[in-house]
Amino acid sequence: MKPSILVARAVFPQILTLLEQHFDVTSNQDDVVWSPAQLIAQLQGKQGAFTTGSQRIDAELLKACPDLKICANMAVGYNNFDLDAMTAAGVLATNTPDVLTETTADFGFALMMATARRMAESEHFLRAGLWNSWRYDMFAGSDVHGSTLGILGMGRIGQAIAKRGAHGFGMKVIYHNRSRLDAALEAACGAAYVSKSDLLQQADHLILVLPYSPEAHHAIGAAELAQMKPTATLINIARGGIVDDAALAAALKQGTIAAAGLDVYEGEPKVHPDLLTVPNVVLTPHIASATMPTRMAMAQLAADNLIGYLVHGKPLTPLNPQVVKA
Repeated sequence: MKPSILVARAVFPQILTLLEQHFDVTSNQDDVVWSPAQLIAQLQGKQGAFTTGSQRIDAELLKACPDLKICANMAVGYNNFDLDAMTAAGVLATNTPDVLTETTADFGFALMMATARRMAESEHFLRAGLWNSWRYDMFAGSDVHGSTLGILGMGRIGQAIAKRGAHGFGMKVIYHNRSRLDAALEAACGAAYVSKSDLLQQADHLILVLPYSPEAHHAIGAAELAQMKPTATLINIARGGIVDDAALAAALKQGTIAAAGLDVYEGEPKVHPDLLTVPNVVLTPHIASATMPTRMAMAQLAADNLIGYLVHGKPLTPLNPQVVKA
């Protein structure tokens, strides 16, 4: 008998076809966002789950779903997983690193440029029919080339962004990370390590690419924003909750910093209402990895993790590999 799995959100039809070759599949192609209780009900009798960031896997769910052996996230982030609880329950967690690095770095750089050059503000102005003359300072933003790029979090995506800035735009690149990169990798990225305080004070454009954790919650709040240049921009392509969105909206209104570009939010898909009232912010709906080839690669890797573990006992990208060894 084939193992039973749940595909918790809509996915590419060809991925479902692949999974159906190995599993008894229950799928959610209607893309209903289930409540926790509904998700528990759907997972009854399932050995595997193909998940996205909108399914919370925690101790309560795991207790109610004793047959579950693996949750394969179609994302590199996994703050929807209580990893300690999953490990304690013997449930494997996997994610999709690497396959989205370059695409997400492209988007982060694009969001930084759109924010620096005030593209959203100027487009809204044009669409409203307000453009009827030229003025020397009309939507004058800040330069990207030759400026100082600050990166908070220097994993794969941070390094890819650093290379774009240093080698493509002649930027001075500085970064802060929990651990410093080795000298050869710093040289390849054209980046210099600085303290968090120096990063905040020196960056013309600050991009956040650190993973979410309880320690990273509100890593950028009112106090941190106050340390930044009034001409600086802040870009968040990491995770909601890393930035205190209410404090950011206040800083944008008060001119504490010049502008922000956000792809992620606290409590998404809800967006803090104050962010919707300030003109100097570019807002996108968590689409940094959204190209068709990259999303297909993410879905493929999530499917391969399910097949690898439930069929062959060898997942490709485990987050808690001790479960496999046990």
